[in-house]
Amino acid sequence: MSSRRLFLRRASALLAFAGLVGVLLAPAGLRAQETVPTVFAAASLTNAFQDIGKLYKEKTGKDVTFSFAASSSLAKQLEAGAPAAIFASADNKWMDYAEGRDLTLKATRVTPIGNSLVLIAPADRARDVTIDGSFDWLAFLGADGRIATGLTDSVPIGIYAKAALTSLGQWDKVKARIVGTESVRAALALVERGEAAAGIVYSTDAAIARNVKVIATFPSDSHPPVEYPFEIVKGQDNPATRAFFAFLTSPEAKAVYAKYGFVVK
Repeated sequence: MSSRRLFLRRASALLAFAGLVGVLLAPAGLRAQETVPTVFAAASLTNAFQDIGKLYKEKTGKDVTFSFAASSSLAKQLEAGAPAAIFASADNKWMDYAEGRDLTLKATRVTPIGNSLVLIAPADRARDVTIDGSFDWLAFLGADGRIATGLTDSVPIGIYAKAALTSLGQWDKVKARIVGTESVRAALALVERGEAAAGIVYSTDAAIARNVKVIATFPSDSHPPVEYPFEIVKGQDNPATRAFFAFLTSPEAKAVYAKYGFVVK
């Protein structure tokens, strides 16, 4: 081997060693790009979480990504191995499902917000009603009117709706009129477009809808409390995840929840 080639090889080795030392001595945050947490969140949290994500970026300079869908769908995605750092469910059932399959860290569970269940109708056909055991749903809906809500066996809003209608003794009368959708936002869209005579949704979704009106609120004792548990996903308990998880219950976040009409606990 020529002396020139030997010199070049030794120089290259020294540079590589120097680079390794530099990496080892650098602060942890500079060794690798910090993970951007992905949050799986119930569809009804879309607007609030997007605003909170923007506030977090403004305050820390750090990004967060979101995936919004029905809690049932998100829990199943987690079970299938989809990557997420935080799960925010619209009911306790699907968080319990995730916990039961060892997908989330039970010790991190918090339930900072709640919601209420309302009946909506297209604004041009809306009239206020009182929902109780004597309310005549079939007369209200007319000959072929339908009620849009979530799938009543899986999507939280649909589960709450079925529970309320059952409690009021009305489920058997109206179940054939139910149009189940994959999320509360999909049900809301059907009413916005006038494709359903009414919808059972959360009050926060109704508040941001176009061309619909809240015509009644379901009695709070007619269904389980509408609650939103949050948990960190197993294997994702790192500083980036912890920081945003804490921000979700910060005063700044609570102000956003209140702005959108959530019940802040």
